[in-house]
Amino acid sequence: MKIIQIAQRASDLDRARAFYGDLMRQEATAVFDPPGLVFFMLDGVRLLLERGAPSALLYLQVPDVHSEIARLKGAGVEVVEEPQLIFQHEEGTLGPAGSDEWMAFVKDSEGNTIGLVSQQMP
Repeated sequence: MKIIQIAQRASDLDRARAFYGDLMRQEATAVFDPPGLVFFMLDGVRLLLERGAPSALLYLQVPDVHSEIARLKGAGVEVVEEPQLIFQHEEGTLGPAGSDEWMAFVKDSEGNTIGLVSQQMP
């Protein structure tokens, strides 16, 4: 079994499409409006932005959470929580052995929280 799609609430589809396009540095894969659906592809998983969807907490992997937060701050994105070390992957169970897992949280254009994650070698 694998995840095929995740839905995220977007009350303003154009605004959300612009925000997520910038965040993920890609154009939307498909737009159907009506009924109000915007899709992005994330490594084989569809991210659906939909007016009627509930809010979800997405965690997106980025190469370097520190530089991504700096970029987003420069674009005026609200940072909920600055980057912090969450844990170290000693045995490689949840990430590359010997790497550190860093997370930060931002608000998207629709008020949803997004986690940004990077796994970096110390």
